[in-house]
Amino acid sequence: MPTQLYIVPTPIGNLEDITLRSLKVLRSVSLILAEDTRTTGILLRHYQIQKPLQSYHIFNEHRYVEQLVARLQNNETMALVSDAGTPSIADPGFLLIRECLRNKISIECLPGATAFVPALVKSGLPSDRFVFEGFLPHKKGRKMRLQALAQEERTIILYESPHRLLKTLEQLAQFLGKDRQASVSRELTKIYEETQNDTLENLCQYFSNKAIKGEIVIVVQGKN
Repeated sequence: MPTQLYIVPTPIGNLEDITLRSLKVLRSVSLILAEDTRTTGILLRHYQIQKPLQSYHIFNEHRYVEQLVARLQNNETMALVSDAGTPSIADPGFLLIRECLRNKISIECLPGATAFVPALVKSGLPSDRFVFEGFLPHKKGRKMRLQALAQEERTIILYESPHRLLKTLEQLAQFLGKDRQASVSRELTKIYEETQNDTLENLCQYFSNKAIKGEIVIVVQGKN
């Protein structure tokens, strides 16, 4: 069956981190579903791609998913992109993909950028077995999740926002141990890219005295 929905990873920072195949797909589809049309518009203009854009994000995906499936069943071709990285990895995409599979709509996911892979490799922590946790719960269930992670033997990968980074590092030190090795990567592939590898205690001290900006990946050593 010909592909109707393409899942297209986009650069996490540097606009050159996109594959030739991804550009070919973006030029060929009839519609691009974008988490933020303004952000995707910058990428498309950079590569001189002119295609219709439709907003598709966490706040409207339930409302539009049935409509989009119906259009795909009518032989439209679409590309789903997020603001940065691979759709459905801590970004919208799961609902649409699930409904397409239920309706036997052909899907193809292209390989490409995602933030946690370079952060994991740069951490120097074991990468043969790891668990991706995404964002921790903000309130309900947060303590239980941290208690469970304290017993996790695999390398742990988390996403975090700048204003919650210090709180998360402090709680990780509390529940997992202040001497646990960890790594914090921010602004990956951008001008001010930074990775700090140290104990959780030392990372808390480092970031407590620093203005924190950018998207962040935390990698933590598993329990020995």
